[in-house]
Amino acid sequence: MKKKTSITDIAKQLNISITTVSFILNGKAEEKRISKTLSEKVLKLVEELNYKPNQLAKSLRTGKTNLIGLIVEDIANTFFANIARLIEEVAYEKGYRIIYCSTENDPNKTKELIGMFRERYVDGYIITPSAGITDDINQLIKDKLPFVLVDRYLPGIATNYVGIDNFGSSYNAARHLLSQGFQKIAFVTIESEQTQMQERLEGYEKAMLLNSKEKLIKKVLFTDKSDLMVEHIASFLLANEDIDAIIFATNYLGIAGLEAIKKLNLKIPNDIGVVAFDDHDLFRLFSPTITSIRQPVEEIAEHVLKLLLKNLDSTGKPKKLESIILSPTLIIRESSQQKALFLAE
Repeated sequence: MKKKTSITDIAKQLNISITTVSFILNGKAEEKRISKTLSEKVLKLVEELNYKPNQLAKSLRTGKTNLIGLIVEDIANTFFANIARLIEEVAYEKGYRIIYCSTENDPNKTKELIGMFRERYVDGYIITPSAGITDDINQLIKDKLPFVLVDRYLPGIATNYVGIDNFGSSYNAARHLLSQGFQKIAFVTIESEQTQMQERLEGYEKAMLLNSKEKLIKKVLFTDKSDLMVEHIASFLLANEDIDAIIFATNYLGIAGLEAIKKLNLKIPNDIGVVAFDDHDLFRLFSPTITSIRQPVEEIAEHVLKLLLKNLDSTGKPKKLESIILSPTLIIRESSQQKALFLAE
């Protein structure tokens, strides 16, 4: 096996010091008053030998790995996948690489991933926190490690955070269904203490309270397989036959709900109106099309990375913590419109 070229080999071949080569490769030739001729000679030899710097040695020397750890709930979910893709694109342009992992909403797995990233000395963290990791987040704060929470936050802990108006979005979705004449509106969510899920539920409850309507809530486990979610939702609808509209707190619940509705031979929107959080291609292509609450994914990704990069600069000055709340858009489609309006279109 051919020996890998080292910075020492380059220095020996040109009969110059290792330090001089290092200065040139790190863009400090002019600062260190190294001649342009020598710089060009070093860079030409580097190209000829196809020299690749040792990233570990470089990170120990500079104190930076140019790596960002992205920890999300489920990278397969379209919302998180789109966030990751957009963050990765911009981060790459800024010279950073992203390592991302899914927690599956498991606090133990989240703790392990944060520990793994700490061992790899990533420069910063982007985290969708699960419940039960307060100590780990507090330790990041104590150790002055840059991070941003996204999609949800941890109550009582001041951090950089980017999310949406979950309460208002859910409240507006319920109000929209009421304005279309739906009376018995249900809310399907997951059994969770996460802030974004609690706020979505509270928005629905507030709309029902202000309009003197009965609350009809179904909670399923996040760990349930999709077929089990379908079964739970179908049983809930069978037990409450007077439900005439339903709001799903996530897109995966919405997809399971559509399957349950089809299984029961209910017609949308004639028999039941539907609204789902987190827009999905399926909602646009489904017949009838499904009304959804679309999160501003591009804006979320942009603000998350901007906040993190601001905290990754080398000035050493403490940064003011920022909490950015963005407004989603209610995309009104056929599934939430009155029967008369739907037939007229």
